[in-house]
Amino acid sequence: MRIQAVMLATLMLAGCGTVQTVVRSDQAAADYLKDKKSHCGAVPRIYSGVTYDFCLLHAERPDDVDAFNYNNATPGVLVDAALSGVLDTLLLPYTIYKQQADGSIVIN
Repeated sequence: MRIQAVMLATLMLAGCGTVQTVVRSDQAAADYLKDKKSHCGAVPRIYSGVTYDFCLLHAERPDDVDAFNYNNATPGVLVDAALSGVLDTLLLPYTIYKQQADGSIVIN
């Protein structure tokens, strides 16, 4: 039972905006937002997970996805943004340092 809970938590965190911007490379996060046709030019490292999620919310809707299914994904992104806010707060000292050292994650 404990192993299943850890596996479930790992799968849930794999899509988390904070994990996408803090743990993965800057290029991977930038490429994903570029592929989704996000209108964001850069993602600051401080509260980057929340910003990443809002960039996904404001990305263009793909042509092959109908509006009903696309809008049903919005609550999931909002829940992820709330969880990312908690994780971003916990990682605040690290992300402040990374913002000063490396600057924002540039998308374009």
